[in-house]
Amino acid sequence: MASKHCFVTVGATASFHELVKAVLAPPFLKALQAQSYTDLVIQYGVDGKKTYDSAVAAAGSTGVNITGFELDKAGLGRYMRQAKGSGKEAQEGVVISHAGSGSILDALRAQIPIIVVPNSQLLDNHQVELAEALAEQEYVVHGRLEDLVKALQDAEQLRQRQREWPPPNSGVHRQAKAVGLRGILDEEMGFLD
Repeated sequence: MASKHCFVTVGATASFHELVKAVLAPPFLKALQAQSYTDLVIQYGVDGKKTYDSAVAAAGSTGVNITGFELDKAGLGRYMRQAKGSGKEAQEGVVISHAGSGSILDALRAQIPIIVVPNSQLLDNHQVELAEALAEQEYVVHGRLEDLVKALQDAEQLRQRQREWPPPNSGVHRQAKAVGLRGILDEEMGFLD
C-alpha cells in the first residue's frame, strides 16, 4: 500500500495545544483514513508532549500511524517532502500548519496543499489576516479548529485546482484596464484594479 502523509506543525515559538487535540480527535482521524492517509506526523512544539501523549492515548487504535516530535533542529524539510509524496510508493498528502509565514512559505515552495489554522491565543494576532488573504488568492485553505474535516476535503479540491492551467492565482485571469505603456506599467506594478 502506498504511503500518504499528513504533516502537522505548530511552529517553534508558541504552543498550539488546540491544533494538536483537533488533529487527534476521532472525526479527523476517520477523515484521514477515509482519504487513504497512512501516516499522521505531528510537530507538537516545546511544551506540547503532554497534550500529544494524552490525545494519542485517547484516540486509541485508528488505522493511521501516528508519530510526533517536539522540534527538529535540522528543519521540517524532510517532513514536507514526505507530505509531498516523494518516492515511488507515496501519494501526495497535505500539510496542516499554524499560520506562521515560514511554515506557509515552506509548503508553498514544495507545492504541497496546506491548511492554515490561525492560533487565536496569540497577542497581536496577524495569523487570521494572513490565512484569509492567502485563502482568498487560492494559495492555501483557511482551516478552523472546529472543522478540520471540511478543510481536509477543501485541500484536495485546492490540489486539483492548482494542477489546472493557468492556476487560479496566476494573475492571467486579471486584466489591466489601461492599454499601452500605462497598462504595462500598471500590470507590472500590480495596479490591476
